[in-house]
Amino acid sequence: MALTTSTLTEKKKVLFILGSTGTGKTKLSINLGTQFPSEIINSDKIQVYKGLDIVTNKVQESERCSIPHHILGIIDDPEYDFTVDDFCKHVLEALDLIIENGHLPIIVGGSNSYLKKLVDDPVIAFHSKYDCCFIWVDVSLPILFPYLDKRVDEMVEAGMVDEIREFFVPGADNTKGIRRAIGVPELDSYFEIEMKKGIDDAEKEKILKEAIRKTKQNTFKLAENQHSKIQNMADKLGSMIKKINSTEVFEVILRGEDYQHLYQDIVIKPSMKIVKRFLEETNPRFKNEKYSNEIGKHTPNGV
Repeated sequence: MALTTSTLTEKKKVLFILGSTGTGKTKLSINLGTQFPSEIINSDKIQVYKGLDIVTNKVQESERCSIPHHILGIIDDPEYDFTVDDFCKHVLEALDLIIENGHLPIIVGGSNSYLKKLVDDPVIAFHSKYDCCFIWVDVSLPILFPYLDKRVDEMVEAGMVDEIREFFVPGADNTKGIRRAIGVPELDSYFEIEMKKGIDDAEKEKILKEAIRKTKQNTFKLAENQHSKIQNMADKLGSMIKKINSTEVFEVILRGEDYQHLYQDIVIKPSMKIVKRFLEETNPRFKNEKYSNEIGKHTPNGV
């Protein structure tokens, strides 16, 4: 097809998935990636580092449903300061590659200050180049907090303490690199006690429980701060942000009941409609493309 003025100047589509920690952003991105030809760009500033997969909740290769992921586990040096400028540079490079592949870029992660820089910086001029849609997966904080409490316990059971111990360096700066991850600074005191002689197991257990309590508390604070930043973005961006309220799904999860059918109805199907409508706005060809009716066929386990 010959390029016309309209095709040359047409803005490229970019989908963002927002949400506080633990709300299921990654799961939704993979679900959507199995339904639309997509590639995923990580926007979590801690997940850019290699290692600490449990504590950072990094999606594993086996859970990615063969969807290409960008800016995920790319930094080897745990102390490297991955700045907001680094993030924007990597995102713009990934966008060029994904669009060249003819795929939809899905930017997903919880580092909202990094996203704000990307979309608001006048030099980058993001909105003049890209047509954006934002899906906000929201969960009421009074419901999200007990879920996060439970999730930290599950992370501990999965080996989080041993994983962080491998990264422990006495006196290390926990304000830089991957050591900023919640759980790493909180467990420092426990590992320091482990190295000392004459400390009984009961005292060690007490210190460990306190470290886990602080990890939970700081996770709650993170979720609250993220929620506030996203709300500010929503107030500014207006109709570009589409809010999906997943609170009912999490209530079912907390009761220990099967939530998959409800998740399809409340989160996946509405999100599918939002993305399809977004793609059709200036790309009529999408109306003729066939997407799988087997919504959620490749749904990763968990939220």
